[in-house]
Amino acid sequence: MSFKKLNLSREMRESVDSMGFKEMTEIQSRSIPVIKSGRDVFGKSQTGTGKTLAFAIPALEYIDNSNPNEVQILVLCPTRELAIQVSSEVLRLAKFKKNIGIAVIYGGVPIERQIIKLKRANIAIGTPGRIMDHLRRRTLRLQNIKMVVLDEADEMLSMGFRDDIEKILVDSPPNRQTVLFSATVSEEILKLTKKFQNNPMFIEIKGKQETVENITQYYYSVPFSKKQDALKLLLLYHCPKLAVIFCNTKKTVDLVADFLKANCFQVVGLHGDMQQNQRTCVMNSFKNGHIKILVATDIMARGIDVEGIDWVINFDIPQNVEYYVHRIGRTGRAGRLGEAFTLCSGRIQIQAIIKISTIIKSNIRECFLPSMPEIIDKQYKRNIAYIEKKININKTGKVEENYEKMLSDLEALNFNVREIALASLEGLFETKDKLLKETKPVKLSFSDSRFSQRRAVLNSKNSKYADKQKISIDFGKANKATHSSIFSLILNHTNLTPKEIGKIDIRENISIIEVPRHKAEVVIKKIKNSKILKQK
Repeated sequence: MSFKKLNLSREMRESVDSMGFKEMTEIQSRSIPVIKSGRDVFGKSQTGTGKTLAFAIPALEYIDNSNPNEVQILVLCPTRELAIQVSSEVLRLAKFKKNIGIAVIYGGVPIERQIIKLKRANIAIGTPGRIMDHLRRRTLRLQNIKMVVLDEADEMLSMGFRDDIEKILVDSPPNRQTVLFSATVSEEILKLTKKFQNNPMFIEIKGKQETVENITQYYYSVPFSKKQDALKLLLLYHCPKLAVIFCNTKKTVDLVADFLKANCFQVVGLHGDMQQNQRTCVMNSFKNGHIKILVATDIMARGIDVEGIDWVINFDIPQNVEYYVHRIGRTGRAGRLGEAFTLCSGRIQIQAIIKISTIIKSNIRECFLPSMPEIIDKQYKRNIAYIEKKININKTGKVEENYEKMLSDLEALNFNVREIALASLEGLFETKDKLLKETKPVKLSFSDSRFSQRRAVLNSKNSKYADKQKISIDFGKANKATHSSIFSLILNHTNLTPKEIGKIDIRENISIIEVPRHKAEVVIKKIKNSKILKQK
């Protein structure tokens, strides 16, 4: 549905056009007409569906410009980052409207500047805690409030803002309009809407499948004590351009970030105990690519809206399905492909990730950690590709005079081109190579190995993998492995029939084979130390 079909003011139409919006998202087309009519709305919608415009457009149209010094619209957000993000969108929408003042209110910064802003504001956007500070100081008054918006209400409740939210709503005019958006519909949310909304229109947007359709998802079975080592292996193997690692607690964010920094990764942590200027600096560094890896909690991730994230890692398994969808939704945006990985420790966590897979109707595949030979081979190929790209660039353009002079000076010192090239390559890649040499593979104990090979399931009736188990052999592409040679190995040394042999996944230095679960241990015993293509 086009924005032109809405009865918007001329100024608002100009703003929407200048922002490049043509068609409304589902949440916008269903919410804006209802909110404009004055009715309360309860919207169930995930992050990234366009809900900011859904409430911001009607809110800006409501404002009485004759009195610009009264706060008429109040928007509550769970975090400072989201408040800043929302205010930025509202400011762009208000570009052609006159006498619109916006005050962004959150903790961690001096309150005096906010007091000055509030004196000239008719829209206040902020976190419940700092809003309450202004109410107690009487620097913010609610008697002229026309609309209160609760953005991501479920997150505000989970952060302990219930009392502040209820106090703000109680002190607002009883005839105000209340608009609530939440990613989940919990019992606590229902109590809130029943108490403070007047016959709200319930609007549900089901966007989960759309959110994850461009994302390839995997999980790894890793003992809890070895999760950091496993994370290091994955980062060395994949070398993402931009990645977000999610943890469940602030303490874990600090531990993971410190571990990765000690291992020479460009990484920074983000959580609620940091000062606002620190958070802003962190996000700017991540957005412009100076920092490649961001470690964050779920709450802080609500403000992460960065294009080009190609990798998401769940260091801790998410607390619920909504968190999982929100986390992995940081990648695979705007038609791009993305990858998401989850580290699972123990049977219960594997059952949990398979349950999530069933609920979101998306395949989350089990995967094995890369071996050190695979990581070294991958890094070698990346280095070759980097040098090849540089050479091709230099062929099409002029090389810096400084480098030409440097080469001439070195040749004048009787160094030949091969010696210079080898020294240059060593200097360029020695840090990464040293890190690889110091990295040890994650060795699972015997019981861990057996468990990692077993695909646990929530309900065997709901999983096509319930009767299969994956086994790994040290024989891959580097050994000239073929499907037929591995197939013959199994048939010649075991009593399996061809139909019982499942998928054969040949990788660089290993191959992974699906066999009947109840025969897996026998197969391992039979093929152990056998020869394939004259190799043991």
